[in-house]
Amino acid sequence: MEQQVELGKPPTGPLQGVRVADFSAVFSGPIAGAILADQGAQVIKVEGFSGDLMRKGFPQSSGMASAFTSMNRNKRALCVDLQTSEGKQVARKLIASADVVLENFRPGVMDRLGLGYDSFRQQQPKLVYASINGVGAVGPYANRRVYDAVIQAISGFTALRVDGTPEMVNSLVCDKVTSLTAAEAIVAALFRAERTGQGQRVDISMLDAALSFLWPDTMNNFTFMADDVEPVAPLDHSIFLHATKDGWIASMPVQEAEFFGVFRALELPELLDDLRFQTAAARLQYRTQSRALMDAAYPKFTTDELCERFELEDVPYSRINSRAEVVEDPQVRAMGALLTYQHPTAGLVRTPRPAAQFSQTPSNVYAHTPTLGEHSEEILGELAYTQAQIENLKEQRIVLG
Repeated sequence: MEQQVELGKPPTGPLQGVRVADFSAVFSGPIAGAILADQGAQVIKVEGFSGDLMRKGFPQSSGMASAFTSMNRNKRALCVDLQTSEGKQVARKLIASADVVLENFRPGVMDRLGLGYDSFRQQQPKLVYASINGVGAVGPYANRRVYDAVIQAISGFTALRVDGTPEMVNSLVCDKVTSLTAAEAIVAALFRAERTGQGQRVDISMLDAALSFLWPDTMNNFTFMADDVEPVAPLDHSIFLHATKDGWIASMPVQEAEFFGVFRALELPELLDDLRFQTAAARLQYRTQSRALMDAAYPKFTTDELCERFELEDVPYSRINSRAEVVEDPQVRAMGALLTYQHPTAGLVRTPRPAAQFSQTPSNVYAHTPTLGEHSEEILGELAYTQAQIENLKEQRIVLG
């Protein structure tokens, strides 16, 4: 069973004391905000009365959507109408109390609301203002609506198949890569602000994040621009996936000893001295022949047999998990990689633990994913609104409590 965590404990991560006004929605911003929250930051999720679109996703448990629940744990929720002057004033007070602003509106939206970086930089010189967008503010695509599939198409994610057939990665990979990039960039800017007293605006485009992510291994033929550099055929990662007698297994030999271990495990001793497979350059030259030999050898063994053989030969391998098998995998369980907590409305929730493990300031899961506007009154009180003022804002439908 997964470890069940008790909520209500204070955050212990390295970002304790950092306050984040999170105006982001859907995937890219909320995941970045969740990473900061896991690491101890106080993240306040700001939503309009319709709520983050992901609140309406499926499956649902008592009104809580699964993806939204995963991306917004450890946050508090403020629901405010930013189309009203009073709502804008609430947002300005929130930003004035924050160390970080995180938003992923289209370029210019926060400026038009009077909530852009330039409105705060003089009064808050240490403010880190992070804006996530699709393709930046300039260029022929700048005014387009941009989602993950669009960035996959522009950046080359859809061109990863070696046969040239376009294919989408079956995950919102560009959104999530952008989230990781944004979280790292925000922490870097916070570090500089602590050292120098100067915050700054940080722009993170999904396209930049996707290109940086892909470049080292998929764009090798476009790195060197000299005319005399010989291009290489793209690596087909399907070579790491093999059909066995009764299923599938993944193996990824990289070092020479690992290749020789595969040959021994597959009972191909004649390949140990075959000059075609002795060096990386030779294996690259004869990889078609190598693939044919492997494809013929793997189905002679069951998956369990190959797991035992690869274990003895110290070959990098794994059996192929279905999604249901992931949560039961013995390594996932041994690491305690999945946690559960009791949500007040959705019931028992399973979630990954924070990925970064800190020895002195451990990240933790300490608060459930909030319902819409769950903490509005609490947050307004922190912003020095009186109870009478809070009730008036609720009656006028400026905030939802």
